[in-house]
Amino acid sequence: MITLNMQTRSSTVAHASAVPGSPTVAGQRNGPSLVAVRDGLWRVVDRSGAVLGHIEREAQTDGDRYLARRLVMSTRRIELGAFWRIDEAADCFR
Repeated sequence: MITLNMQTRSSTVAHASAVPGSPTVAGQRNGPSLVAVRDGLWRVVDRSGAVLGHIEREAQTDGDRYLARRLVMSTRRIELGAFWRIDEAADCFR
């Protein structure tokens, strides 16, 4: 019998319905935070304030998609994927 030990990691995740003009759009949890940059764009930062990447909302005919992009050496970006929910996009940065 195999026992899986799942350790819960929490992160600060913005809600898509949050007001984009607020300086920090986040719930109270540990881990990476999302900071609103402008309407439809969030900066993902770690506890020390280092920027990990961005999440951008893209409107499509079948609903909003959230595109996750990770910064590499502050000059390159890696596309991590497109997600239906912002919290799923934020999970890429754990």
